[in-house]
Amino acid sequence: MTIRGLRWWIVGLVSLGTILNYLARNSLGVLAPQLKTELHFSTEQYSYIVGAFQLAYTVMQPVCGYIVDSVGLRIGFALFAIAWSVANMLHAFAGGWQGLAFFRGLLGLSEAAAIPSGMKTIAEWFPARSRSVATGWFNAGTSLGAVLAPPVVIGISALYDWRMAFIVTGALGLVWAALWYTFYRSPADHFAITPEEQALIAADRPAVVPGKVSAKAILRTRRFWAIALPRFLAEPAWQTFSFWIPLYLVTERGMDLKQIALFAWLPFLAADLGGILGGYLSPFLMKRAGMKLIPSRVAGIAIGAVLMIAPGCIGLASGPMVAIALFCVGGFAHQMISVLINTLSADVFTPEEVGTANGFVGMAGWTGGLLFSLAIGQLADTIGYGPLFACLALFDLVGAGVLILTIGRLATPEKKVLA
Repeated sequence: MTIRGLRWWIVGLVSLGTILNYLARNSLGVLAPQLKTELHFSTEQYSYIVGAFQLAYTVMQPVCGYIVDSVGLRIGFALFAIAWSVANMLHAFAGGWQGLAFFRGLLGLSEAAAIPSGMKTIAEWFPARSRSVATGWFNAGTSLGAVLAPPVVIGISALYDWRMAFIVTGALGLVWAALWYTFYRSPADHFAITPEEQALIAADRPAVVPGKVSAKAILRTRRFWAIALPRFLAEPAWQTFSFWIPLYLVTERGMDLKQIALFAWLPFLAADLGGILGGYLSPFLMKRAGMKLIPSRVAGIAIGAVLMIAPGCIGLASGPMVAIALFCVGGFAHQMISVLINTLSADVFTPEEVGTANGFVGMAGWTGGLLFSLAIGQLADTIGYGPLFACLALFDLVGAGVLILTIGRLATPEKKVLA
């Protein structure tokens, strides 16, 4: 039995995995106000817990990308999903901030496979003209997982306890790993693909160049750095939203866990919309404004960077609802940027190398996120969160400027980077 439009079912399956990945990831941020009290750690120590995840995730993104490029998506993505599910369940056994930091590091080592694997899937299954749309739907899983985290995690914690919240959100990933391994194949080998769709994908796919992926060669290309630098500057915003919004709302806006469960998911719902609409923006600009592929991506990123001025003004907000509204604009804007930067990596690198290349791009981004989270841990209790949120807007505007200045390097990429 064949399935028409199978590639969209595939991206739906990837999106489901990403939802569960981010549901597990955001469980800690949602529970942070409760855990600070029950496990007796400070804001600075919480930044070290977050930093353990970010450091492991940062280091492992290119490694995970290389492994998935080497062993294939079917087995590689499934194994990493099993690993991150078990790591998240182990959080239930933490007795203090050191234990949380250790298990958080294990989670980072395995969850780092999600974005490189997703982008490799899109590079394998989608023609170039529809990749940003597919990336938008896949990337929606990152914010939808964050949308679900406050009500789901707080609900489980209220019914049982915080330990059970980690166990349940981790166990869901095991179910997805089984689904992925059972259903996923490459377009050339999938049992449910139609001949017409297979021909459509093959016609747009560049010829396979013999040889292994060369990480060293990727890092030497100008187009890699043209993408990596803006990602380094953009990622601190998403890390801040994911890990620090609940603590900010408790510390500076006086909200409790019930209010967080009611309202803290809204910025991530807005992020879903931004990710999806950002994916459609590039084809719209190509059709209506006559832009070429790469300039249409860069134009969308620049629009998102301007919108990031809104969360930069959170320190001036008159009340918690205004602050949440500005977070919503920030979530929308950031996911526009994220979708289009990730799509650029699939545009300028071949499907055989995109897992590794996107992993290194992600490593650059998470380095920025890690450094900024540590800065929040050191400065939030003294200068407040307002100046720190203002920095996020500045970072994205500078990142958009870098892309505009280097657009020629992306539009005329160098030769292959396979060894």
